[in-house]
Amino acid sequence: MLKDFLYLKEKNLKDIIELLLKAYSSSFSDSEQTLKRNHLGKAHHRLIILLDNNPGIKVTEILNHLKVTKQSLNRVIQDLLKNQLIVQKKGIKDGREKEIFLSDKGTELSNNLFNSQKTRILNALKKSSPDEVLYFKNVLKRIL
Repeated sequence: MLKDFLYLKEKNLKDIIELLLKAYSSSFSDSEQTLKRNHLGKAHHRLIILLDNNPGIKVTEILNHLKVTKQSLNRVIQDLLKNQLIVQKKGIKDGREKEIFLSDKGTELSNNLFNSQKTRILNALKKSSPDEVLYFKNVLKRIL
């Protein structure tokens, strides 16, 4: 019974944290060149991913998802607007709210970023059992 909980030991938790950091660095290094070519950084990437998965998301929802300040989000939004990667529309229910969408150019960039990361992640998933993938996703969701 005690053997079942050995993964909860502090050393194992530290190993998991280190692996998460390495996996994050490795998977996002694949997209760095695309970001650099477009004069964008990780903050832009995070927002592009969020917008691609949640078209029409409101600014307040973005703040909650990304856990950033309004000021830092505004800077990223202004950069993406300037580069014509996103569009803002007035909210349907409340005209004071802004809904944000990727433009066609933004969708193309998002696809390029996704494709640069897809191979590494897909290879890892293919080398895993369906149960491992399911458990991994569940653990990641619980970390969040």
